[in-house]
Parts: sequence; C-alpha cells; structure tokens
Amino acid sequence: MNLAGQLRPIVAALAVWAATALAAQAEQANDYPTSARAEYVYGCMKANGESRQAIEQCSCSIDVVASIVSYERYVTAETALSMSQVRGNLGVQFRTSEQANSAVNDLRRAQAEAEVRCF
Repeated sequence: MNLAGQLRPIVAALAVWAATALAAQAEQANDYPTSARAEYVYGCMKANGESRQAIEQCSCSIDVVASIVSYERYVTAETALSMSQVRGNLGVQFRTSEQANSAVNDLRRAQAEAEVRCF
C-alpha cells in the first residue's frame, strides 16, 4: 500500500473528529433560547438607538456573549443584576454573593469583548 492509501483512513478520521468538534461548538454557541437573544437585542437597541445598524451591532453582541458565557452562567448573572437592585436584605445577599459577583463579572467581560468586536 502506498503512502496516500495509508493516509486516507487517518484523514477521514480527522475529518470526522473536526466535524464533531465544530458541531459541539455550534451547539454550545446556540444554547441561548431565541427569547433570551431577542430580549438582549431589544435592550441593547434601546441603549444604542433603534436603527438598522443597532440591530446588526446588537445581534453581533449577543452572538459574542453567547460564544463566551454559557446560557446558565448568563441567567445567573442577569438574575444577580436584577436582584441586586432590590432594597433590603434580599438585595444585599445578591450584591455580596461571591458566586453572583463572579457570574456578573464574566458577563461584563463578555460584553466588553462584544463591544470591541461589534461596535
């Protein structure tokens, strides 16, 4: 068997592995429900203008955020941000929680990256 014949099974195996890795990456990047993506884009557009350009930039932004932060982590951060605005002891618990602060920091870093890439 020549060298090309010996390499065919290796090349085929690498192609299958690469396709599997890409599919897993795409699935992970698309784990945000449409409603969460739409809500993010809506809020982003309210903050950045309601133009066609804002739609493009805000859509790009949520795609970048989704590629960096898992949906579960995103929900934790959004909940922490929302609940930290509550007055009293309940709000204090969210403002001082290490887990909540860590998730919020991850989200803010992802949003900063999105700002650089999309705006």
